[in-house]
Amino acid sequence: MSEPRIPLLLPEEAARAAKGAGIAEAIGQLSVFRVLLRHPELAKRVNDLLMLLLLQGSLDARLRELVIMRIGWSTRSVYEWTQHWRIALKLGVSERDLLALRNWRSHDHWSPADRAVLAATDETLDQGAIGPATWTECVAELPTVEEQLELVAAIGTWRLISQILKSIEVPLEEGVAPWPPDGASPP
Repeated sequence: MSEPRIPLLLPEEAARAAKGAGIAEAIGQLSVFRVLLRHPELAKRVNDLLMLLLLQGSLDARLRELVIMRIGWSTRSVYEWTQHWRIALKLGVSERDLLALRNWRSHDHWSPADRAVLAATDETLDQGAIGPATWTECVAELPTVEEQLELVAAIGTWRLISQILKSIEVPLEEGVAPWPPDGASPP
């Protein structure tokens, strides 16, 4: 495991810091939180936003994971891609679809909702915002304001997480293999 720019807390320190910040101990053991917990208030706010979007959100979990995985691939965030690979599979996203995210426009099995959120993700990464035509497609596929807001929040949140991970050089947890399942990484 390589060392990040800001050292990881030791597991025991992370457990104590997580408890003090009101973060689940299991979350506190993730490498990203073993760094973030050096600033407990920041770690708490990041955790709260992630848990809201991951566990209590209105946006369909499959669509959310497609967004996260696309961001992980596009930003070359090995940590984000690797962590959410497992989460997406548990949520029923097929390995075929996850691998297709690398070049999603050439994959012909996407639903209209899949295509809309992936286009929104790419436009936000490339241009800083979702364009008018793609926004119209998203509204057609995500009819509630809550879903629409969460789509924008999910894209922005996991872009932020990718920047944190890459800037601090947060390593994968011990024993976790990168870029599953074939080891291919972004060009």
